[in-house]
Amino acid sequence: MSLMRAMRLHALGQPLQLDVVPRPEPQAGQVQYRVLACGVCRTDLHVVDGELSSPSLPLVPGHEIVGEVTAVGQGVGDLTPGMRIGVPWLGWTCGECDACLADRENLCERARFTGYTLDGGYAEYGVADARYCFPLMAEDAQAAAPLLCAGLIGYRTWRLAGGEENRRLGIYGFGAAAHILVQLAVARGQRVYAFTRPGDDAAQAFALRLGAVWAGSSDQSPPEPLDAALLFAPVGELVPLALAQVRPGGAVVSGGIHMSDIPAFPYRLLWQERSVKSVANLTRQDGEEFLALAPTVPILTETRAYPLEQANQALADLREGALTGAAVLIP
Repeated sequence: MSLMRAMRLHALGQPLQLDVVPRPEPQAGQVQYRVLACGVCRTDLHVVDGELSSPSLPLVPGHEIVGEVTAVGQGVGDLTPGMRIGVPWLGWTCGECDACLADRENLCERARFTGYTLDGGYAEYGVADARYCFPLMAEDAQAAAPLLCAGLIGYRTWRLAGGEENRRLGIYGFGAAAHILVQLAVARGQRVYAFTRPGDDAAQAFALRLGAVWAGSSDQSPPEPLDAALLFAPVGELVPLALAQVRPGGAVVSGGIHMSDIPAFPYRLLWQERSVKSVANLTRQDGEEFLALAPTVPILTETRAYPLEQANQALADLREGALTGAAVLIP
C-alpha cells in the first residue's frame, strides 16, 4: 500500500493535523493526480472554522489544485498520465435535478465539493471525477493555483454583474480574487475602484499598482458613482455601503460562499432598480471560459508559497489579512 502525507481536519474549529494515510486510488471515471500546488482559499477558512458546517470528516481541504495525472480509472479517455490538470471546487453533480437540467449545475441539489464533501489538495496526491477537471497548459503550478477558485469565482461574479458592460466597477475586499479580477477589468477598459479595510495602506497600494484608478477604505465614497460593485470580503455590513455607491439600475454582487449578517438598511438604497445578488459555486463552462481567457490578458498572480506542513500558518495569515495576493501550499 502506497502512503502519502495529508493535512486533515478532524474537528471543526481545530487546527489541521499532518497525517500519513493511504494514497487514494482512482475508481471508474476518476483520475489520480500528484498535487503540484494547492491554493489556500477563504472558503477553506470557512470550512475549518465551522462556518460551513457539514464537511465530510476527517477531511483534506483545498480546492485550488494544480496536479499531474498519475493514473486513470476505467472509462477515462480524455485525460492521460503526465497531463497537467486543474481541480476546482465543483467536484460532482447529479445531472438529473431541475438545476442540472436547466444548465445551472452550480445549483445542483446533490452537488459534491472538493475540499468540503470530497477530499481536496492539502495532500501529496488526490483523486477527482475526470469530468470536472480542467486540462491546463500553465507551466508555473504555483502561479496557476489561485485561478482555480479565486479566478473562477471572481470571473463569475464579474459576469453576473454585467461583465464588461460596466464602465465603473467597485471591488470590496482586495485579496486573491480581486487581484486577479482587476487585471481582467482593466484589460477590458473598465475603471476599477478598490475598497479595503480602513488603514490597509498595503492593499490599497497593491490595487493601484495593478491598475485601479482609486483605492480607499470601505467607508469612503469613490469620486464617481459605480455601475456595479463586487464584494469579496465576507462582511455583511458592506452590502448597504456598496448599495449607497451604486448608480440607479446598478448591481451589487457578493462572490463569497459565507457572509456575516447584512444589517437593516433604508429602502432608498435599493430603490431605482438597484439589485443585490449572490454567486453560488461555478459551472464547468465558467472554468473553460476563464482559463482560456486568462493567458490572453495575461493575468499574473502574486503568491506566497508555504510547505504542506505549514497549512495552518497559511490559513492564519489569510485570516489575519497578512497576505498580498494568494497563499499556495507546495507538497
